[in-house]
Amino acid sequence: MQGILYEEHSAWLFVLVTVVMGGAAAWQTGRSVAQTWRPFAILPLYIAFLNMGVRFIHFALFGGTLLSPYYYAIDFVVLMVAAAVGWRMRRAQQMRTQYSFAFTGTGPFSWKRKA
Repeated sequence: MQGILYEEHSAWLFVLVTVVMGGAAAWQTGRSVAQTWRPFAILPLYIAFLNMGVRFIHFALFGGTLLSPYYYAIDFVVLMVAAAVGWRMRRAQQMRTQYSFAFTGTGPFSWKRKA
């Protein structure tokens, strides 16, 4: 039986390929974009290319549909969330370390100006 989020015979394949493998790659992509001080707006372009690779793995290894707009969108959202988390965590760390004279950390995703 197929699910709403996955098209393979098992949800574990979706979790393994999209969430674990693709999510780790997307998280690292988000971190690298933030590390080079690029804006968040460039991240969806990188994730779109990564998503093509994830869809190809679903197609080549598990018999999924290669050109399915619905599952492409589902995978894109999952990967984009992972990339956004990686980008934001790295940017917060950069602001805390490189500009420690002006900013202090308020959590793993945020910073504030020192008084």
